[in-house]
Amino acid sequence: MRHTISLLVENEYGMLSRVAGLFSARGYTIDTLCVGPTLDDGVSRMTLTTHGHDQIIEQIIKQLRKLVKVIKVTDLTERAHVEREMVMLTVNAERGEPRQEVLSLVEIFRAKVVDVSTDSFIIELTGNAEKIEAFIDLLRPIGIREIVRTGTVAMTRVAASRAQPKGNEETFSQLTLNEKV
Repeated sequence: MRHTISLLVENEYGMLSRVAGLFSARGYTIDTLCVGPTLDDGVSRMTLTTHGHDQIIEQIIKQLRKLVKVIKVTDLTERAHVEREMVMLTVNAERGEPRQEVLSLVEIFRAKVVDVSTDSFIIELTGNAEKIEAFIDLLRPIGIREIVRTGTVAMTRVAASRAQPKGNEETFSQLTLNEKV
């Protein structure tokens, strides 16, 4: 089973190596890995995806918690959370029907054309892994020249009780969430 694990770590040199080394030494696979700053200058968030049986994931989490400079480890898989990835693709887009087919797919998937040439597009798409895989599968027969894909980023959803508006007011995050759903 696929698991998404979020780590808060002290932003120090060598942290990424320690986490990768833990996986490597035990023969575990990191499927995706994203690292970025948080609001606290001294703390970074690592979001990684891996797969394995519950016992393996439990062992991974225990080992991550033992690492020096790891502040918090959370397996988001069993929690309500939002996951996103981004992909950029250079796709064949010859004039005529092939070009229109690509533009139709871009519209259906709510992707964005970020660069245009006479015979290709660079397309950007953000979504969950399944959406990105479906998009790639549909573009493959048309011709994908190059692909760049980020790893998964994820956040725990806001608790339902905190997300409820007071009166008739809606919060910005609720408006954004309602538009995306």
